[in-house]
Amino acid sequence: MERIKVLIADDHRVVREGLAAILRTKDDIEVVGEAQDGQEAVEKARTLEPDVILMDVSMPRMGGVEATRQIKREFPHIGIVALTMYEEQQYIFDLVRAGATGYLLKDTDSAQIVAAIRAIYRGESLIHPSVASKILAEFSLLAQRKGKKPAWVEHDLTEREITVLRLVADGKTNKEIANSLDLSEKTVKNHVRNIFHKLQVYDRTQAAILGIRKGLIELEPRP
Repeated sequence: MERIKVLIADDHRVVREGLAAILRTKDDIEVVGEAQDGQEAVEKARTLEPDVILMDVSMPRMGGVEATRQIKREFPHIGIVALTMYEEQQYIFDLVRAGATGYLLKDTDSAQIVAAIRAIYRGESLIHPSVASKILAEFSLLAQRKGKKPAWVEHDLTEREITVLRLVADGKTNKEIANSLDLSEKTVKNHVRNIFHKLQVYDRTQAAILGIRKGLIELEPRP
C-alpha cells in the first residue's frame, strides 16, 4: 500500500505529538516529520518531500501563510491543510492566495483531519463549512465594493466542465458530483483535470476562486 507522507507544522509540541499519534494509527498515512515554525516547515518540505502538510497559521519566525506561499512556489504538488482558529479567519483570503488546499478549524475532530489528508492526496479539497462561507462572503463583499459583477471572460471550458466547476466551488467531492450528474467518478476526475489545465491552476480551491473571480460561475454567499 502506498502511504501518504505527512509533515506536521505547529509551534506547540503537544499539538504536533497529538496529531502524530493519531495519524500513526492509520495504515495509509506516514508521519515523515514535524516542524515547530514556518521556516522549519519550508526546510523540511525540501528535504522530506511530503505529500501533505498540516500547517498551523500562527507560528514564530515565519507564519503559515508565508510558509505556504514559499512551499507551493517550489512544490506546487504538495497539498497543504491550514489549521486555523476562529479568530484567525482574517487570514483565510491570504491562505487562498498562498495556495493552501484545505482549511480546517483547530477544534475539528481527528476523523475530519484524516479525511482532509486523504481527500487532498486524491487531488480534492476539504474546507470547514464556516471557512467556506467566509471565503464566499469575502467575494460577495468585494463585488459589492466594486459595484458590479465580475466580467465574463473568454475561455474554452465546455458547458459540462462549467457545471462541474460550479459543484467543485460548492465543496462537492468527485463522488458527490458523479452522483449528482449521473456520471462515473473517473469521468468527473477527467473533467476536473481538464478544468485545472484550462484554468492553469493546481487545485480545486484555486479553480473555484478563479471561476468566481472571472465570472465563469456565480455562487450565493452561504448564511
